Amino acid sequence: MQISSTADDVRAVLAQLRGLAAGLPELASDLTPALPGMDGQWVNASGRSATEAGVVLYVHGGGFADTDPHAERLVAHWLSKATERPVFAVNYRLAPEHTHPAALDDVVAAYRGLLDQGVPRCLLFGESAGATLILSALLVLKGSGEPMPPAVVVSPLTDLTLSSPSLSVNDGLDTINRAVLEKVVARYLAGARPDLAPQSPLHGDLGGLPALLVVAGSAEVLLDDARRFADAAAAAGTDVTLDVHDGMPHTFHLALLSGVPLTTTTTFLCRLADWTRERQR
Repeated sequence: MQISSTADDVRAVLAQLRGLAAGLPELASDLTPALPGMDGQWVNASGRSATEAGVVLYVHGGGFADTDPHAERLVAHWLSKATERPVFAVNYRLAPEHTHPAALDDVVAAYRGLLDQGVPRCLLFGESAGATLILSALLVLKGSGEPMPPAVVVSPLTDLTLSSPSLSVNDGLDTINRAVLEKVVARYLAGARPDLAPQSPLHGDLGGLPALLVVAGSAEVLLDDARRFADAAAAAGTDVTLDVHDGMPHTFHLALLSGVPLTTTTTFLCRLADWTRERQR
């Protein structure tokens, strides 16, 4: 689906993203762990319990190497409100101290841990490197014949060979570029092959995956990573929806961290809520 944005919408999102360095707001959420024994942050703005409503497992971005617990808590807050369920933001091991497959193993373990504790309907949401880890985790879970989540939302890097045309076409339009991604991939893989799954999800067998909502901005250098993955997954028989937001950069939805409602972030959250609700009927 092509989601329209005006030039003013794009400017507003970019201004909010640039302004995040000035500080993030605090939002009222229940931070009491809904289930014990999990390594990460629990955020609940839904008013419902995990065993009643299910959970969103949130895997943050940051180039496989960085984490910002405050920002991740805010993203989890908005995800919880949109999906009407608690969110668990997993802590995974970071590169370069911990290279592939450490982070992937942690995401898979978190998902298994939630299921082992009886959580129903565990949705998955990830952005950037976190989305890569989620798609990699799906391939691992499928390969071992384990239960899949009902729905997954990602804004991903899918081809670690960095061969998508948009890396050149959109160079200079996005908040990241090829040079940044080359460092990210080299630090994460530490010599592992970039053309193999699960670390490079595009190169895996994409049949039999759960319903996927793949989100991208038309100005981002990873646009074709999203397009190519969505096309390959659909060709393999997976239920996949691709949303492309006009003029938006990579991880544009992080503009919601400011706490100031924007047309783009409101549209994103409404779309997320409607799509996930539809896939659980």
